[in-house]
Amino acid sequence: MTGRPFQNLVAFSLLLICFKAWWRVGDAEIGCIEREREALLHFKQGVVYDYYGVLSSWGNGEDKKDYSLNVFKGILPPQLGNLSNLQSLDLGYNDGLTTCDNLDWLSGLPLLRQLDLSWVNLSTAIHWPQAINKMTSLIELHLSYTQLLIISFSQNNFSKSLVVLDLSGNGLTSSMYPWLFNLFRTSILVLLDLSSNDLNGSIPDALGNMTTLAYLDLSSNQLQGEIPKVTFNNISCLVDLYLFGNQLHGSIPDAFANMFSLQSLDLSRNQLEGEMPKSLRNLCNLRRLVLSSNNLVGLVEKDFLACSNNTLEALDLSHNRFRGTSFPNLSGFSRLRELDLGFNQLNGTLPKSIGLLPQLKRLDIRSNSLQVPILMELDISASGISEVIPTWLWNFIPNLMWLNVSNNHISSTLPNITSYHPYLGMDMSSNFLEGSIPQSLFNALWLDLSNNMLSGSISLSCKITNQSGLGLSHLDLSSNRVSGELPQCWEQWKDLVVLNLANNNFSGKIKKSIGLLHQMQTLHLRNNNLTGALPSSLMNCRDLHLVDLGKNRLSGSLPSWIGGSLSDLIVLNLRSNEFNGSIPLNLCQLRKIQMLDLSSNNISGTIPKCLKNLTAMSQKGSSIIAYDEFVSNFDRQLSYVDNTLVQWKGKELEYTKTLRLIKSIDFSSNKLIGEIPMEVADLVELVSLNLSRNNLIGPIPTTIGQLKLLDFLDLSQNQFQGGIPDSLSQIARLSVLDLSNNTLSGKIPSSTQLQSFSASTYEGNPGLCGPPLLKRCLEDKDESGEVPFTGLNGKKDGIRDDANDIWFYGNIVLGFIIGFWGVCGTLLLHRSWRYAYFKFLNKIKDRLYVTTTISMNRLRRSFQS
Repeated sequence: MTGRPFQNLVAFSLLLICFKAWWRVGDAEIGCIEREREALLHFKQGVVYDYYGVLSSWGNGEDKKDYSLNVFKGILPPQLGNLSNLQSLDLGYNDGLTTCDNLDWLSGLPLLRQLDLSWVNLSTAIHWPQAINKMTSLIELHLSYTQLLIISFSQNNFSKSLVVLDLSGNGLTSSMYPWLFNLFRTSILVLLDLSSNDLNGSIPDALGNMTTLAYLDLSSNQLQGEIPKVTFNNISCLVDLYLFGNQLHGSIPDAFANMFSLQSLDLSRNQLEGEMPKSLRNLCNLRRLVLSSNNLVGLVEKDFLACSNNTLEALDLSHNRFRGTSFPNLSGFSRLRELDLGFNQLNGTLPKSIGLLPQLKRLDIRSNSLQVPILMELDISASGISEVIPTWLWNFIPNLMWLNVSNNHISSTLPNITSYHPYLGMDMSSNFLEGSIPQSLFNALWLDLSNNMLSGSISLSCKITNQSGLGLSHLDLSSNRVSGELPQCWEQWKDLVVLNLANNNFSGKIKKSIGLLHQMQTLHLRNNNLTGALPSSLMNCRDLHLVDLGKNRLSGSLPSWIGGSLSDLIVLNLRSNEFNGSIPLNLCQLRKIQMLDLSSNNISGTIPKCLKNLTAMSQKGSSIIAYDEFVSNFDRQLSYVDNTLVQWKGKELEYTKTLRLIKSIDFSSNKLIGEIPMEVADLVELVSLNLSRNNLIGPIPTTIGQLKLLDFLDLSQNQFQGGIPDSLSQIARLSVLDLSNNTLSGKIPSSTQLQSFSASTYEGNPGLCGPPLLKRCLEDKDESGEVPFTGLNGKKDGIRDDANDIWFYGNIVLGFIIGFWGVCGTLLLHRSWRYAYFKFLNKIKDRLYVTTTISMNRLRRSFQS
């Protein structure tokens, strides 16, 4: 509960900014008051474990020894009482090596607001209550595990602003109650910790007068009797209540129903009995409920915690006598992380709602007669699960047919599953899974581990023996860190329909055995380090709809068998490889092709005229790459919609359901020669055409205006000649056009469409003229024969704007210097002003704090009445 005081925080930040260069602790420039300096140096002599070395600069010469990696040891020096301006003193948790004979020196710290002497040995400090009573400004007091001497407590005046009192672990007895309750008459306690003492007897009724308490810990004592109803009916502002580890008996009182703010309730390790009170259903803010190790009996009502379904994180009812088949309904408890029902007398079947708790990390149902239900499907995707996969989840694997934990934040490794359903489908994509992929997972029917951080090789998967007789039909390991060569045992996965290994670190050649995947419809090997030529055995995969081998180092000529054998291809992406040779004519047999990307290779020769045979690009209608028939063994079918990356308008974008809307040809960045065949204009459904960065010559086809649906056209960095066809202006949907760096000439056709593009669209063509270029055409010159120059006014406006910017930023700097240093300089030069300023801030903060606390308590009491 200890925090840095407000004044120190503000002072440190302000002084660090204003005069960082002058900051010297212990120097004469900014010196300490001499008696305070001596007190601090005397304290430093007892420090033998200064972990961060923060005291190494204290003093001069020999005083500035480095005491890093040390702690304070020995007797607290009474000279600390000379630090009259001290507001926070934290000497706690020094490994129990610190002692103090008396605390009379505390009377010299009238401004002290926070004091922590936890684990300081005060066993010989006889008059510690009297010393504490003199600290009239104290707000927080921590004296836990200080071996306080058990004496009679005085009832002197005490700090009226005390908010936090921690006396835990001192062996105090009930004789301290009068002192405590007298203290409360003048203070506004919010936190009281008396745990791990020797308090006995019943819980005193006088605690009910402490109506401002928000935290009460009486755990690990020897308290007896029943939990007083009246006492806790009055303390309705409690947020945390701990009574565990006592000898309380009787039933749980209904008074807890009035504690609407209660977040943590621990009554464990007592002798409570009776049934679960219905009043608990009113605790709508409850986060933690622990009732374990009692004698509670009866049935657990299904809605006994109905109001806290959005807040409860831990529920422990273990080691009681709950019985029967009734079980709490926890289906809506979205934040429940721990559930312990062990060592009761529950029977029947564990409800399936347990499997729908997205945050559940720990489930304990030991020593009951509960049976785990047979779950067929479990979907906890996008549930915010973090860290590791809940261990309880694997208990359901033997009977599961579908497991979906995708789109979470799981960062663990995958287990080796020894028992599984023959139709098991698993989607663990989009997590942070690490390590290698266990061989047993390849026995699944559907396996999606994409978008994780898995590594290692999958060549060991060749050693698996599929006992179910059903083969893997969907394998997606894309976007991981898997490396090594591709497996050579494709024959044992002959049922594969989807194979996606894109965005990994695979190397070597594509094995010939891949041609045994006769049912394969999708092949993604994009963005790896694969080399060599395409194996001719791939022509046996005649059902292929999508082939994406882009961004590898594949070489050799483009296979001519692609057009004849893979006639069902819709997407063919071979971009960014090292293919050479010419475009085979057989490629024109791909009548269903909608996306053809051969860019960024070493392809030469001319563009074949037979491209007009690409029927899907010339006729309306489109195909979506989706299928689900291969998962019909599930109770419900799982559909799969394919996706691929498309180079669109200079960016790589992923398309799935909208892939059917893209009909494109990309032959850019090759070594193609010759003219654009007129037949290209027959592909009237074409949306994107990119022929840039080649050696194409001749005019742009005059019929190019027939491509009415064209949205993207890039013919830049070639050697096209002649003028821009007028028909180009008829393509109303054209949003991206690049004709730069050619040898085009003549006037740019006048149209709203072509003039809307920037000048960069046409730059690098010295012979072009007309808007949007600044170069005027001859027919547009005025009668004087000179081309008007219109750029002067623009330059004048630019100069004027620059001047305005200089004045604007100059005034900002000047205002900062005057305003900021006017305040800092004043505080720097006048010490009395500096003290008065911070004292003023402290008074305002204290007044606001006390006023707010009193007002809130009055408001709560008015609501209760």
